[in-house]
Amino acid sequence: MASTTEIDVEDLTEDQARAELIALARNLADANTAYHAEDAPEISDADYDRLKRRNADIEARFPKLKLSDSPSDQVGAAPSAGFGKITHAVRMLSLGNGFTDEDVFEFDASVRKYLGLDADAPLAYTAEPKIDGLSLSLRYEKGVLVQAATRGDGAVGENVSANARTIADVPAALTGAPDVLEVRGEVYMSHADFESLNARQAAQGGKTFANPRNAAAGSLRQLDPEITRARPLRFFAYAWGSLSEPLAETQFGAIEALRAFGFETNPLTVVCDGPAEMIAHYTKIEVQRPHLGYDIDGVVYKVDDLELQSRLGFRSTTPRWAIAHKFPAELAWTVLEGIDIQVGRTGALSPVARLSPVTVGGVVVSNATLHNQDYIEGRDSKGQQIREGKDIRVGDLVQVYRAGDVIPKVADVDISKRPDDAVAYTFPTVCPECGSDAVREPGDAVRRCSGGLICPAQAVEKLKHFVSRAAFDIDGLGAKQVEQFYADGWIAEPAEIFTLEARYGTGLQQLKNREGWGEKSARALFAAIEDKRKIPLARLIFGLGIRHVGEASANMIALHYGTWAALEAAMEQARPREGDAWEDLISVDGMGAVMAGSLVGAFAQEAERASILRLVAQLDVQEAVRADTSGSPVAGKTVVFTGTLEKMTRAEAKARAERLGAKVAGSVSARTDLLVAGPGAGSKAKKADELGIETLDEDGWLDLIAGL
Repeated sequence: MASTTEIDVEDLTEDQARAELIALARNLADANTAYHAEDAPEISDADYDRLKRRNADIEARFPKLKLSDSPSDQVGAAPSAGFGKITHAVRMLSLGNGFTDEDVFEFDASVRKYLGLDADAPLAYTAEPKIDGLSLSLRYEKGVLVQAATRGDGAVGENVSANARTIADVPAALTGAPDVLEVRGEVYMSHADFESLNARQAAQGGKTFANPRNAAAGSLRQLDPEITRARPLRFFAYAWGSLSEPLAETQFGAIEALRAFGFETNPLTVVCDGPAEMIAHYTKIEVQRPHLGYDIDGVVYKVDDLELQSRLGFRSTTPRWAIAHKFPAELAWTVLEGIDIQVGRTGALSPVARLSPVTVGGVVVSNATLHNQDYIEGRDSKGQQIREGKDIRVGDLVQVYRAGDVIPKVADVDISKRPDDAVAYTFPTVCPECGSDAVREPGDAVRRCSGGLICPAQAVEKLKHFVSRAAFDIDGLGAKQVEQFYADGWIAEPAEIFTLEARYGTGLQQLKNREGWGEKSARALFAAIEDKRKIPLARLIFGLGIRHVGEASANMIALHYGTWAALEAAMEQARPREGDAWEDLISVDGMGAVMAGSLVGAFAQEAERASILRLVAQLDVQEAVRADTSGSPVAGKTVVFTGTLEKMTRAEAKARAERLGAKVAGSVSARTDLLVAGPGAGSKAKKADELGIETLDEDGWLDLIAGL
C-alpha cells in the first residue's frame, strides 16, 4: 500500500492555509448537519474530530486567518424543529483530540504550563473509554428527573424528556443526590442489541441502520416515545453540568458518586499518574475494544483534581483540562471520476474530487478534497514534490485517506493503473459561476473569483453565513431556503431578508403557494425574521461575514466597542490605518494587523459599506453585555501584561482580568489604563513610563484584585 502524503501545517503558505480553512469550514458544517440533525453521519466521530484538529493546527499557526465560520467556535448543530428546545444551564462542549502518543505528552505539557507546574510535579488524570453514541443531559431536582436534552449546538438542545424516561439505565429518581444535578453521558446501543434491532426491522420491512450510533441517535430522537421504548438503548454517565453542591473533589470521586446514585458508569475508568500511564491504559483498551460489546472511538483523559479543572477553564468550545485520544483512521482505493470546482464566500476556487463510491472505515465516501492547484499537480507550498511528483488525473486509481476529513483527502495515485487516455488537469482561470477572472496572486496557492458581489456563488454563500446558527439564526430560513429565494430574485443581500414581508407579505399567497411552504410556515418565517431585528452586536458583526473575523473575534470586537455607533465611528477613523483609532484597534488582545485591516476594509469599500448600512437600518442592534463587575477596581479599564509572571501564567492572568470586566490589550497606547509588569519587562514598560500610565508588579496586581 502506498504511503499517504499531506502538506505539513508548518510547510503551508498563508494562502494555502486560507484555502484549506475555507474547505474545512464548509465540510464540517455539512458533517454537523448530517451527524446531529439527520442522524446519518457520513464519517466516524474520530475522523470528524481529527478534521477539527487539522483546522485548529492551521489556526494556531495562522491565527489571523481564522474564518468567520470557523469550526473551532462551533459545537454540534442546531436543534431539530420537531422537538421543543431546552437551554443548557451549563454549555455542553466538545473535546479537543489527539492521535499520537506525542499529542498526549503535549496535552500534559500544556496543562502544566498553564498551571505553572514543573514537569516532575504530581498530576493525576482519569482515563475512560470514549463511547460512540449520542450525548444526553439529564436534569434532576430534589432527586426527580425533570427534563432531558440532547447536546444540540452546545447552548440549546432538544427536549427528549419523554424518550429518556424509557431508557432502563436512566433512573427516574435518585437518593442522596444534590437538590439540583445535571448528569451528562452517552446514549448507546450494544452490538448484540443492534443486530437484533436490524433483524426485527428487516423482518417488518422497516428501516435498518448503518451502525449502532445511528441506531441509538435515531431511536432517542423519535417523536413517539413508544418507539424509543421498544429500542434497546443504554446510558453511561461520565460528567455533570449544573450542580447545587459539589459531588466530590476529584473527577474520579464524582464518577463514583454518580454510580452511587444509581447510574451506570464505565468500569474501565481509572486514575493515571501522568501521560505514560494514560497511554498504557489506552493501549489496554485498544486491545479490549473488539470484545467490549459496544462501540468506542478512543480514550478520554481528564485532569482529576476539580479545582485544577476550574483554574484551567475553557477555550471557546473545548475544556483545557481534557482531551480525547482517538484510534487510527483507515485507507481505501477507488477511481477518480471527475473534478469539480466549488466557489466559496470569499471567492476561493476549491477543487473537489468526485469518486466512485468506496467504503472507508464503515462509511461510504464519494468525494474528497484536492486542496488546491499545486496539490493536484504534485507540489507542496515550497514547490517541492509530493507523492513523488505524481499529479492527479481524472480516471486515476487514487488512495483515499480518512484521517479527519469530512470530505476525505486524495492522498496518493497508482500510476501503474492510470488509463492511457488520462490527461493532466487544467485548473480553471475563470470563475465557473460568473465567468469573472479567477486570479492567483504571486505566492498564493488559491485562485479567487474577482467578481465580488456579481458572483452568485459568493453572494449565496454570504447569505448562508448570515443566517447561520452563530449569526442571525433565523428559524425557517436555512441554506436551502436562501438558495431558493436568491434564485428567484427575492433576496440578494442581508438587508432584503428584513424587507421580505414588506415586499411580498401583502402577497403572502406568493410564498405560501410555493413548493414546501404553506400559510402557517410562511407566517412563521415572517415572525422569525421580525424576531431577529433585535440583535446582539456580536452576532451582527459575525453575521457580516468579514474575512478573518470569526465568532470569538466578533465577541471580542463587540466588547471592546460596546455599541454599533462606536464601532462604525472607529472604523471610519481607522481607515487611514494609522493614528489613535487604528492603534486602539490593533491593541485589542488577539487582534492582528490582518484582521484589523479586513475589518476596516469592509467599511472602506463603498459597495460593501452601503450594504452594511442598509442592513443596520433594519435592525435594533443591542449594546454588548458585559458581566456584572460591580466592585471590581479594573472594570472598564484597559490592562496590558508584560514580562514574566511568577505566581500565575499569562493566560490565567488574562482570563481573571477579563472576568473582572477589564479589557486586556496586547500593546501599550494612550488608551491603556494599567500595565502589569513582571521581570524582563522591556519596551512596553518604557512606553508606559513615557505615557505616564500606572504600572504595577505582579504582587501589586494580586493585591489590587484580592478577594474578587
